[in-house]
Amino acid sequence: MEYHLTFSHKILSWSKNAHILKLPWQINKTIYKIWISEVMLQQTQVATVIPYYQKFIKKFPTISKLAEANINEILYIWSGLGYYKRALNLHKTATIIIHHHNGVFPNNFNILLSFPGIGRSTAGAILSLALNKRFPILDGNIKRILIRYYSLNNQQTSPTKINNKLWSLIDSLLPLDSNYAIFNQAMMDLGRLICTHSNPQCNICPLNSHCQSFLTNNINLLTQKYATIHNPKQKKIIYWLILLVKHRNIIYLTQRLQETIWNKLFCFPEFYNRTTLNTWLSKYNLHNNLKINMPIIKHNISNIALEIQPTLININNTIFNTNEKNIWYNLNKPAIIGLPKPVNTILKIIQNKTI
Repeated sequence: MEYHLTFSHKILSWSKNAHILKLPWQINKTIYKIWISEVMLQQTQVATVIPYYQKFIKKFPTISKLAEANINEILYIWSGLGYYKRALNLHKTATIIIHHHNGVFPNNFNILLSFPGIGRSTAGAILSLALNKRFPILDGNIKRILIRYYSLNNQQTSPTKINNKLWSLIDSLLPLDSNYAIFNQAMMDLGRLICTHSNPQCNICPLNSHCQSFLTNNINLLTQKYATIHNPKQKKIIYWLILLVKHRNIIYLTQRLQETIWNKLFCFPEFYNRTTLNTWLSKYNLHNNLKINMPIIKHNISNIALEIQPTLININNTIFNTNEKNIWYNLNKPAIIGLPKPVNTILKIIQNKTI
C-alpha cells in the first residue's frame, strides 16, 4: 500500500507543479462538456480533438440541442474526426437522456454503462473528472504508463488478462484523499506530454525512480508489443465511382446505411472490384464514357488499411433522381452532410481542377 501511495503522491505533486494549460472542456466544466470531450478523445489525440470540440459545443451547447439536431448536422461538424459511430452514439444518448431522464445527465455509473458508446473507462472519466467521484480511467495513455512502470510483458499473457491486470492496478493507485479528478487528469496529461508513445521524456518523469522499464532500459519494447497485439491491420481494396456533371459542378453521392464504416455519411458509389464497377456502368449506359483513374488514396480506419481506387467519369446530365439518401452534391454550395475524409480529399482535388 505504501508503494501505491507513493505513486499517487508523486502524480499529484507533479500535477500541482506542472502548470499545464487547461483544455477547453476543463474551463467552466460540466458533465455534458466532459462527456462530449471524452467520447471525442476515444482513440483520438487531444490536439486533433480541440477544434472539433469547440465547433461541436458552439453548435450544440446543451443536451437538448444535441437531441433535437438532425444527424446530418452532427456528422457535418464531425467530418474528418473519424470513428463516426461515436457521433451517432452521442445523438442516441442525448435522445435517451431527454426522453428517460428528464434531460438531466445521470451521475450513476451503471446507468452510464447502459448508454451507447460509453464503456467502463469513459463512464469513469465522466464521473471522476466532472464530479470527482472515485472511479479509475484506463485510456491508452494510462495503459502505456502502467505497462512501462510495472514492466508488464503482455506478449506472455492474453489481452483480456493484461487488461484485467491494468484495471486492478489503476484502481489500487487511486489516491485516498479524494483527489480523484486531479489524479486521473494528471495521469492522462503525463501520458500525452511525458510518457509518450515515442521519445518519452523519462528524465523529467515523476515516476522514473521506480519505473521498471526505465530502470532496465526497456521503455519502447513493451509499448511496441502492446501496439502490435491490439492494432493488426487488414488490407482492403475498394473502388469508388465519381460521377461529375462538369458544367453544373455537381457530383453524385449516396448515404451509407448499416455499413461497418462511415454509417450515415455520404460517399461515392462503391464497388469491390472493377468487374462489378464496369457492369454497373454498362447497366446505365456509361461504359463508353471517358474514364479518368484518379490517384489511389490510402486511408487507415481502426484495424483496416483501406486502399481506395477512384474512377472519375464526366456525364452530361443527372441520371438519378434525388432524395434524402441520394444527392447531387453542389461543389459551389456544399450541403450540410457528413463526409468521410477521403471523400473530402477527392472533392478538393476536383475543385482545384488538378485532374
